[in-house]
Amino acid sequence: MNLLTKPSKWILAAFALLFAYPVLAQNNTQTTIENDNPLWMRYSAISPNGNDIAFCYKGDIYKVAASGGRASLLTLHEAYDVMPVWSPNGNMIAFASDRFGNHDIFVMNAEGSEPKRLTFHSAGDKPVAFSPDGKFLYFNSYRMPSQKDAAFPSGMFEQLYKVAVDGSSRPEMVITEVTQNGNLNKAGNKLVYEDRKGYEDQWRKHHVSSVARDIW
Repeated sequence: MNLLTKPSKWILAAFALLFAYPVLAQNNTQTTIENDNPLWMRYSAISPNGNDIAFCYKGDIYKVAASGGRASLLTLHEAYDVMPVWSPNGNMIAFASDRFGNHDIFVMNAEGSEPKRLTFHSAGDKPVAFSPDGKFLYFNSYRMPSQKDAAFPSGMFEQLYKVAVDGSSRPEMVITEVTQNGNLNKAGNKLVYEDRKGYEDQWRKHHVSSVARDIW
């Protein structure tokens, strides 16, 4: 049989498989993504009304209903976006990102929008909480600690700062003592926070040594 004039069934089958391969590969990829069991979802933060949860996954910020369901992507960048913090009215989310080298503070619409950069210092910044009126954002950073409260100069023992959300003012120090995390009361005149005394592993459970953190 002349294969040039009368292609056999084997040749036709080979061509069919050749053109079908990209489609099969694409379908297999989609199946893998849909069936993926996501791990290491970190820094979860529930919205003020309790309806939504913002969290970090693979270096981006996501939002999902507190009742469960499909999560929506809020940031999409090759940098590492982390530590979401909700504004009191739930309209904005602040987060840290290393888009310019070290971690800076950014804010965006809670539905996802072009992030606005709030801090520009070479030190790493981590968002803590909004002021009750939503005009200021409190954050931890190691910039210029007081000589009275300065701990070992490693950059790990951070102080508390605040910056205007609208960018109308420069960051200013609020507390010279070492602070970690925290939140303010509704009046904005009291702060609850953790201290940091040494090189404690924050992921270590049931730590009771002399450097374990306390709440103030």
